[in-house]
This record gives sequence, C-alpha cells and structure tokens, in this order.
Amino acid sequence: MLSDLEFERYRKQLNLPEWRKQQQMRLKESKILVVGAGGLGCGALPFLAAAGVGSITILDADVIELSNLARQVLYKTDDVGASKALKSAEALQALNPTITIQGIAENLTPDNARANIAQHDLIIDCTDNFKTRYLINDTCAGLKKPFVYGAIHAWEGQFAVFHPAGPSYRSLFPVEPSPQEIPSCDEVGVLGVLPGIIGLLQAKEAIFYLAGFESPAQKGLMTLDLRDMRLSSFTL
Repeated sequence: MLSDLEFERYRKQLNLPEWRKQQQMRLKESKILVVGAGGLGCGALPFLAAAGVGSITILDADVIELSNLARQVLYKTDDVGASKALKSAEALQALNPTITIQGIAENLTPDNARANIAQHDLIIDCTDNFKTRYLINDTCAGLKKPFVYGAIHAWEGQFAVFHPAGPSYRSLFPVEPSPQEIPSCDEVGVLGVLPGIIGLLQAKEAIFYLAGFESPAQKGLMTLDLRDMRLSSFTL
C-alpha cells in the first residue's frame, strides 16, 4: 500500500492518466542493483530514488576524486577521498527517506556477481569498463535477469535494455575488446553532461521496464550524438 506521504510525494506522476497506483506499487516493490556510482550512476540514481523505486543497492569500490566532480554531481568538494557508494547512498536517502538504500564499497567480481545479481529484479550497468560489463551480461543471462546498459565515448552515448525475452549484450558485441581498442575518458575526454544524460535515460528505461511500459530500447540499441542531439534506434 502507498501511505498518505507517498501519495503526496508522487502526486504529479500519479496524475498521469497512464501512471496510476499500480505502476507506483510496482516501483515500490522492486529491488534494483546499480553497478557503478560514477558519471552514469550519478545521472541515473537520483531519478530512480525520486521516482520511488523501493530498494536500491549501489555497488562501487571507487573513492571520489576532484576530477570526478565535473560530471558526478551527487558529490561535493568536501567528499573527495570518500566512498562513492556510501556517499551516493547518503545523498539518495536524504532525497527520499521512504525507500531503502544500501551502498556497498565493493566492485562486482566473478566471486560475488551471482549472489549480488540474484537478489535483485533489475540491474543497471553504470560501469566504465568492459570486463565488468560482460560479467553483468553473462550473469544476468544465466539468471534470466534484465539489465539496463549504458555507455559513453567522447561526444556519443548509447543505451539499451537487455532482458530474457530478447538478445543479450553479447548478441551485439560478441567479443570483449581489449583496453587498447577503445580509449578511456581519461584519454579522449568527456563533457560532463553526456554521462548525466545517458544515466538519466537509463533511469527512464528502468522505470518503464519495472512499471510494465514498452520502449524502443527494450528491442534494440539507442544511440545519442551530443553534438547535434541526434537520437537513433537500431533494432536487434
């Protein structure tokens, strides 16, 4: 059930004709795992918490660096040196005290991936490396768990929803590339708004999936070019 406080908190979205108590309850009863609390995570996490996703676990072993703050807007200058997972959980709990937030200062590894993913309804891939991304995909495929993928490179970003009824990330990219094939953000640079936008779109896709709404990203890959704001869809 939704409390009077929750009805007031979510009143604007509950006023949408297509979004009623049933959709809000689906969010409240959902448990999601967000892997990575960097640029993509900082774009996605506040809107997931604000929308009323009932349980959010954040997994990230990194600490906050000064160079993160141009794009990772959940953090403050005084947070430099602190755990991203713990600080992001603290910020989200302050944003929405009615939901459950857990920050875990660990990375997803082959040893803990199955245990972490199995207990959640949806995984959101906000990582910045291929090894973890393929680990998320393979574990989710084995457990028949859906996950929302997002990635950025220079001026471009992409996102998709991979779920048991459709293709997996390996269907799109069968072989894990070497680190030398695709330069990192440290090498090519990134404008801070790009991971924010892609992370926000990941949150939108997660909310749609949990609420039972269809989206083009559930059937293919979406790409965004920040320079001309061209959004393209590629059906898989």
